[in-house]
Amino acid sequence: MKLLEDRIIRDGKIFEGDVLKVDSFVNHQIDVNFISELGKEFKRLYEGSEINKILTIEASGIGIACLVAMHFNVPVVFAKKSKSINISADVYTSKVVSYTHKREYDVIVSKEFLSKGDKVLIIDDFLAQGSALKALVDLVNQSGAEAVGAGIIIEKAYQQGGEIVRNELGLRVESLARIASMSVEDGIKFC
Repeated sequence: MKLLEDRIIRDGKIFEGDVLKVDSFVNHQIDVNFISELGKEFKRLYEGSEINKILTIEASGIGIACLVAMHFNVPVVFAKKSKSINISADVYTSKVVSYTHKREYDVIVSKEFLSKGDKVLIIDDFLAQGSALKALVDLVNQSGAEAVGAGIIIEKAYQQGGEIVRNELGLRVESLARIASMSVEDGIKFC
């Protein structure tokens, strides 16, 4: 999606360690009108899929998922990274390895909000190694719901996550910007 690629080139920042910061418009400060345009594109891509829930992971996925959900007119469910006293013991749980935080953690969703018969679109900001997306698919599968697909804002296509999720899990993944290569010296090249 050219609109997104242009914004990444203009406002994204590349750092050593394979880090692309888009925190000025995606995942720290959210450009609501811009993300809403991305939501319209996900709606177009998944038109007719009968989606009735959007699933994401806290924290950076929540704002994005809410703007996408507005276009589908469905609720957002988000996987929490920690269990609190106000969450029942009746939850689905999966493990995520965070590349940016360099640790493994459990993500949970209350069984009350995800169940058999739901048609779920998973939304996230990045796809790189695929750990978060695999965990979200696992949560959907545990519930008996159907993962219709995933909407990703930025995919690092030179990493294995997209291939694993598409080929091994058979999930339809629509990424609005696919990065073929990225370095501080050479900048970003899109697929």
